[in-house]
Amino acid sequence: MPTHLRHLTRSQARRVAINAQGLASSRPTRPNLGHLTRAIRSLGVLQIDSVNVVERAHHLTLFSRLGPYSTGLLERALEQRRIFEYWARMASFVPIEDFPLYRYRMARRSQGEGQWIMDLNRRRPGYVESVYAQVVERGPLTASDLEEPGEKRGPWWGWADGKIALEYLFAAGRVSVAFRRNFTRYYDIVERVIPASHVDGPEVPAVEAQRQLLLQAAAALGVATSKDLISYNWLGTAESRPIVKDLVATGDLVEVDVAGWGKPAYLHRDAVVPREVRARTLVNPFDTYMFNRERIESLHDFAYRIEIYVPKPKRVHGYYVFPFLLGEDLVARVDLKADRKSGVLLVPGAFLESGHDPAHVARELAVELGEMAHWLGLGEISIGRKGDLSPSLSKAV
Repeated sequence: MPTHLRHLTRSQARRVAINAQGLASSRPTRPNLGHLTRAIRSLGVLQIDSVNVVERAHHLTLFSRLGPYSTGLLERALEQRRIFEYWARMASFVPIEDFPLYRYRMARRSQGEGQWIMDLNRRRPGYVESVYAQVVERGPLTASDLEEPGEKRGPWWGWADGKIALEYLFAAGRVSVAFRRNFTRYYDIVERVIPASHVDGPEVPAVEAQRQLLLQAAAALGVATSKDLISYNWLGTAESRPIVKDLVATGDLVEVDVAGWGKPAYLHRDAVVPREVRARTLVNPFDTYMFNRERIESLHDFAYRIEIYVPKPKRVHGYYVFPFLLGEDLVARVDLKADRKSGVLLVPGAFLESGHDPAHVARELAVELGEMAHWLGLGEISIGRKGDLSPSLSKAV
């Protein structure tokens, strides 16, 4: 362990974090499958979300790093087995070579059955295995393709029995997602989805898998607290803390003191501290950069709350608000909606963070909105009246 702590200013910590997340890199002129898979590889995990107010979150996260790209590339990456889907952090796309790192988690989930599956086994003994047999014989298939899928038991997460069984088999690593159509999962047995080299290769012990996942988190975050590292892939706190200490002892992580954080932080051994970063992008609420709201506040003094689930009269900034990253600062909040029927990118509200020049921010934001509208196939941008940045943005657009 180093005998002294390295010191980072808040500005240096922001630059390290933005650079590590790939938000400061120049966007490729013609994004291709290689660019996409490298972006996911650098993040380690790409969260999937169904909200489609602008575009689905996983596509927006990639847009922030690649610029206008064909969303079909993500489907190709899944079908060509460059990535796979798992509960890495919520539902996520993960680089295919990391499959062995999640086998220990799959084994635990197969043994530690949740309440839903325990209830299903009591009500319908043998049903789960019958579902698995159908996937073996007929996969890929959806929950509705099953012979006896059951009835949905309520709204949203009120899954039918067939869906519960498939999700249990998925979490346990017995089936995997072969592809998606209209956001619906098509399940197949894992041996027909994941390459044999990853399924049949040597088992990675839990401690080693967690060690590699913590290092991946450190590389993706650049600089982070122990809590940040552990939560990136939803690892167990009690198991992970000793591993973090060991990574410091081996020099894989460097303990640092970030001004104002008041707690130890860790810098990946290969982290770069750029002299400046020239980021300019809208960051969706489910972006890996926004995973940890506490971390964002400690980096940027930027308190963020997603207001999708807030009643409309109580919303402060809007329904689906994107922080706008410019340079090393989050300089604005932008409420966005894609009106595909009318071909318009709606901006109901735009709000400037204190200490920033509205004209400069508006000009840069107008460029980014133009790129997003072009990517979404929308021919017009409409600026609403809500927010103190809206007048300047209207002029810029």
